[in-house]
Amino acid sequence: MKKYDEIKTKVVIKPLPKDSYSLSESFNLYLRNHLGHFTGFVPYYFYEAMALAVRDRIMTNWYDTWDRHNKPQTRKAYYMSLEFLIGRALGNHLLNMDIEQPTRDTLLEFSMTLEDVISEEPDAGLGNGGLGRLAACFMDSCASLDLPVLGYGIRYEYGMFKQHIENGHQIEEPDHWLRDGNPWEIPRPEFEQSIQFGGYTEKYHDNEGVERVRWIDSNDVVAIPHDMPISGYRNNTVNTLRLWKATASEVFSLDDFNAGSYSDAVEAKNDAEHISMVLYPNDASESGKVLRLKQQYFLASASLQDVIRIWERTNGYQYDDFARYNVFQLNDTHPTIAVAELMRILIDIKKLDWKQAWAITTQTMAYTNHTLLPEALESWPTTMMKSLLPRLMEIIYQINENFMHEVALKWPGDNDRLARMSIIEEGNGKRVRMAYLAIVGSFSINGVADLHSKLLCTGLFKDFYELWPEKFNNKTNGVTPRRWLAHANPLLRDFITENIGSDWVADLSHIKQLQQAMHKNEAAFMRGWTDIKQQNKQRLANMVKNECGVEFNTDALFDVQVKRVHEYKRQLLNILHVIHLYVKIKKGDTSNWTPRCVLIGGKAAPGYHMAKLIIKLVNNVAEIVNEDPDVGDRLKVAFLKNYNVSRMEVICPGTDLSEQISTAGKEASGTGNMKFMMNGAITIGTYDGANIEILEAVGEDNFFLFGLKADEVEGMRQNYLPQGFIDNDSELADVMHLLESGHFNLFEPHLFDDVIAALKSPHDPWLTLADFRSYVDCQMRVVDFFQNREAWTRASIANTSNSGFFSTDRTMQQYNADIWKL
Repeated sequence: MKKYDEIKTKVVIKPLPKDSYSLSESFNLYLRNHLGHFTGFVPYYFYEAMALAVRDRIMTNWYDTWDRHNKPQTRKAYYMSLEFLIGRALGNHLLNMDIEQPTRDTLLEFSMTLEDVISEEPDAGLGNGGLGRLAACFMDSCASLDLPVLGYGIRYEYGMFKQHIENGHQIEEPDHWLRDGNPWEIPRPEFEQSIQFGGYTEKYHDNEGVERVRWIDSNDVVAIPHDMPISGYRNNTVNTLRLWKATASEVFSLDDFNAGSYSDAVEAKNDAEHISMVLYPNDASESGKVLRLKQQYFLASASLQDVIRIWERTNGYQYDDFARYNVFQLNDTHPTIAVAELMRILIDIKKLDWKQAWAITTQTMAYTNHTLLPEALESWPTTMMKSLLPRLMEIIYQINENFMHEVALKWPGDNDRLARMSIIEEGNGKRVRMAYLAIVGSFSINGVADLHSKLLCTGLFKDFYELWPEKFNNKTNGVTPRRWLAHANPLLRDFITENIGSDWVADLSHIKQLQQAMHKNEAAFMRGWTDIKQQNKQRLANMVKNECGVEFNTDALFDVQVKRVHEYKRQLLNILHVIHLYVKIKKGDTSNWTPRCVLIGGKAAPGYHMAKLIIKLVNNVAEIVNEDPDVGDRLKVAFLKNYNVSRMEVICPGTDLSEQISTAGKEASGTGNMKFMMNGAITIGTYDGANIEILEAVGEDNFFLFGLKADEVEGMRQNYLPQGFIDNDSELADVMHLLESGHFNLFEPHLFDDVIAALKSPHDPWLTLADFRSYVDCQMRVVDFFQNREAWTRASIANTSNSGFFSTDRTMQQYNADIWKL
């Protein structure tokens, strides 16, 4: 890879006009001169030409922002995440830059609508679910608040996968989102970094006689950054998301090629590119685990080396003030190898002593935890770590040795505590506990909802909290109102702006004024609100019809659960309720019936057998229910395949009832609950995650609460007997009988035996049957409430008007005030 010498000179970039005439000129120039299209236009090239024209208008602000944020003695934050689920970019930039109408006018010349062009943009395959979408919302808010924050991630060639449904089963297909390129990215090969894998370490003495360690004979991979602009909302700030692409240091072996070994000639290139090839490789195999660890180190090392490069270019080669001006936010356990990697860079490369390097590391690293599931806290075998990252393993051992000494001083003779807190887990095969490494190496550890943060301190990380209570804090998640209300719901956006002005888009606390605005002309306000909801429901119904072939009646209750499919999120509880409703219809118990349309969507991890079986069950139940003439329009069920950001932009404005039904104490926060709330959906949920704060914000009259609380869940685990719930609840017994009879798998015998066994197991960690009766009773309250459309509309308005706290603008202001201090 050619090295580039940077010529330091200031280039004056003049901003381009944003009127429709100038935009049209640029659009036509790109369409014809750059893309070479004159006749027979393909819609995708309309999108590409418009994206390039819009990007040109971003560049001035992008350059100015970079220049302003990288002046000497400017404190910056670096957000490191393996996922950034940014969705489509064009519509977001148009909203933030206030050029939607000029863009529409330009496209009218070609008889194209803006919606048609936006739909040609693929969803960026840079994330899986809530974690990645949260990171994208954070980046939006940092730009809109003009916070100097640089995002670091991986430029995956393929997203997680495209989900298709065949005979009810999830089928995974490659999501090659970069197949046609990405007009928003700018490659920066001049800032490439070299990443080491394998090899071994040796000790030596430097020129001053100090013993040092060097990592040698490694297989190096080159990380090439690709920058994407993140525009702030009408404030001329454009922050950067820097994504790393992997390639080989030597891409081609001429000797192997000349010898006829053509595959060997490009082996190094292929091995290197695997690192950034696919989001989250299936880690069921050993090779998958190795690749996952490679991705994590690749991200951490490339990003930290880049930060060091920026620091030295801006501030020189002294590190006394490095911690004063830099902070790293580690988004979950994936990038936490950064703790050891920063130590390696400072000690081995920059020649600092251990004490100084550790002081810098522990003053710059901050860790966000996103899970209460112990099995979701990553750990790596020390044998794998030593083979792949030998120098990092040595450093981790040293960090742990020093930490164990500190714990022993605090609690003398408490060997059990030493074993519990050790970064190195002993037993059958030693493992590195990555969350523990993050806690030991960070000055801040935060949860993402009030209950979640409390449970971290009293449960998962109790020992660490007792040692360092000052490190722990809460930062309740949010979502960006620009994407999830202003962009996703333009009808409601315009209605809100007409009634309270437009300040709410930049500061969602103003949304509270909706309640006052409603009282000025209540009848007209509520009528307008209802009309918008009906139009949004029709848009959602059209998508369900096109994708699933199921007709949704917009007068019915739209009951929606869309999220990653996992047992703790309890899509299974939802489908048990659907079966319950089906049984009632078959028994003729339909007096005063309220029609209901149930929509479920989400992907299951390829190796997650039970989650994939739940998807199959949902589809089988849907097929039976939708084709039964006795059911008719009383109940419709659809599973929406390939759920993603763009689909959520249609789903959340059209939803009446938001299903947030996780086992209490298992959902860290959730952000889908906030998106639905912001768009006027009413939540049915457990006392879990951010549901609690939503309940507190809207009040019990505007939220449907059911189920066991977290402490009750823990209390019940000791003597959980699901058969007792079945024996004492005839409606649950009917549901289980229908499931066990094979009614939903008549020609697929024993297909759902594992599901049934899990439900009836005394060891079911999700306690699904324990919450069934409370859930069904709560759903009956939902029906009663929905029949009073005026009361339902008031509750819908109350949800939107009380959503101000759940903006990521508030979240990022708290991160900044308490952790980053930019």
